[in-house]
Amino acid sequence: MIKIKSAPARAGARILGIGAYRPDRIVSNDEIAPAIDSSDEWIQQRTGITERRFAGEHETLVGMAVSASVEALAEAGIKPEQVGIVLMATLTNPVQFPAVAPQVASELGIPNPGAYDVGAACAGFVYALATAADMVKSGSIEYALVIGAERMTDVLDLTDRGSAFIFGDGAGAMVVGPADFNGFGPVVWGSDGSQSEAISMTSSWFDFRSGKVKEPPTLRMQGPVVFRWAVSEMVGVVQKALVAAGIEAKDLGAFVPHQANNRITDAIVKALDFPDSVAVARDIRNSGNTTAATVPLALHALRAEGRAISGSPALLLGFGAGLTYAAQVVVMP
Repeated sequence: MIKIKSAPARAGARILGIGAYRPDRIVSNDEIAPAIDSSDEWIQQRTGITERRFAGEHETLVGMAVSASVEALAEAGIKPEQVGIVLMATLTNPVQFPAVAPQVASELGIPNPGAYDVGAACAGFVYALATAADMVKSGSIEYALVIGAERMTDVLDLTDRGSAFIFGDGAGAMVVGPADFNGFGPVVWGSDGSQSEAISMTSSWFDFRSGKVKEPPTLRMQGPVVFRWAVSEMVGVVQKALVAAGIEAKDLGAFVPHQANNRITDAIVKALDFPDSVAVARDIRNSGNTTAATVPLALHALRAEGRAISGSPALLLGFGAGLTYAAQVVVMP
């Protein structure tokens, strides 16, 4: 048998830098509420959201991803030409192809990297981050740029009472590179395609193009179904990620869940009995649910608040459409 040479494996990988981009326009609950016969009080009680950001015409998906990436690369001290792969988690690419990642790489001046989009919706960033870490540790690449970016306003029906008040736009990015220690625990991920209708589009583009439906497809969500699934299933996923990393909840410096709903976060934190020493990300209050961008944006916000200590472990959790989920313990940059 012919022996195929492999790249030398590395001792470990870690997050070296993090960046974020939040659109200029702040949209309050009072602006959203009239179209869905609601109120600021109702929205806050239901989700914990007080405001979100909506991207303007000049704030494109590529542009937001580039801005977040520039900050992440600068913090990591990595030049664009050192990046070997760009992974872009998004569900709001306005076209089916080409992928967004190669366009972002080109705008950043990264020469000929591997580049592709990850379509795991709200879990997409954690999926991409885990993949990048394994690539670095295996020796396949030296540095990876991982991005979560969304223009959710492109797929929203702002008159839909079940979803209009929840989502926002934004982008977050992280740089992953080699380390002399292991900065990533094993990822715990999975999916349940039997519940694909829980978060989906109203129709396909094919139906719209053929005239079977008159309106372009928009997002629809069965909120109670998603809530029950997240509360019942994600506690076990978090527990498995802790066990896989060989640590306990009390060892965490931070818990950074997908910013879907503050009530979901509350239920998970209560069930796992996190001590007060664990900083819990609640970026949803001011950003809404930015889907694939929530985890990097939330961690970025924790650091800005001085609540995420560099070098301590954080548990990242993504879950949503698919239904998909992923959890992983990482060392904070």
